[in-house]
Amino acid sequence: MSEMLRVKDLHVYYDAIHAIKGVSFDVQEGEIVTLIGANGAGKTTILQAISGLLKPKEGEIDFLGENLLALPAHTIVRRGVAQVPEGRRIFSQLTVQENLEMGAFSRKDTRNFSKDYEMIFEHLPRLKERRKQMAGTLSGGEQQMLAIGRALMSKPKMLLLDEPSMGLSPILVQEIFHIIENVNKTGMTVLLVEQNAKMALKIASRAYVLETGKIAMSGDAGELAKDPKVQEAYLGG
Repeated sequence: MSEMLRVKDLHVYYDAIHAIKGVSFDVQEGEIVTLIGANGAGKTTILQAISGLLKPKEGEIDFLGENLLALPAHTIVRRGVAQVPEGRRIFSQLTVQENLEMGAFSRKDTRNFSKDYEMIFEHLPRLKERRKQMAGTLSGGEQQMLAIGRALMSKPKMLLLDEPSMGLSPILVQEIFHIIENVNKTGMTVLLVEQNAKMALKIASRAYVLETGKIAMSGDAGELAKDPKVQEAYLGG
């Protein structure tokens, strides 16, 4: 496995608030790596820094050997990093099909679209049935599926997922995590930010535990799931 993403000594501020304090981690090609932690620990901030939506004060973010800090957000998408944002952020006034098309706005190879739709509908069959439907009329789970499908339309090398289970019923959470696993099995590298630590640790190969802007623990996801401190803090143990 080769290294895909390397974050080194990252510091991010919101005005005077030091939100991320020297965070370092890496993601290898083909892995699911998860960042877990309480609300406000800085998980979303890290994803936004990788995506170019926030500019860090210090540190390095290398993706496939290229420094992302020098690039604007739209160029980072073209380099192969797609984010599924917290709260889904679908275009509610557009149809499912149009939302998927919006995901491909950065691509030049428009000829393969029909093949890509089929690949997405294979992973997300419910979207196929609703392709002409207004996205705002979908259920929460379907909107989350659409947000994932829209990101996949950019043909990314790496998927950043921000709280994909938020606001979903337990059965839909299972379904969304199953979809993430299936997408990963096609070779997609995944960096997952998730408050549902139990589910995240179940599907990830490695995990980093974030506490108030710092990495408190890291290691094999299965081992961390058995750690008494992790169980007590995040798994209701």
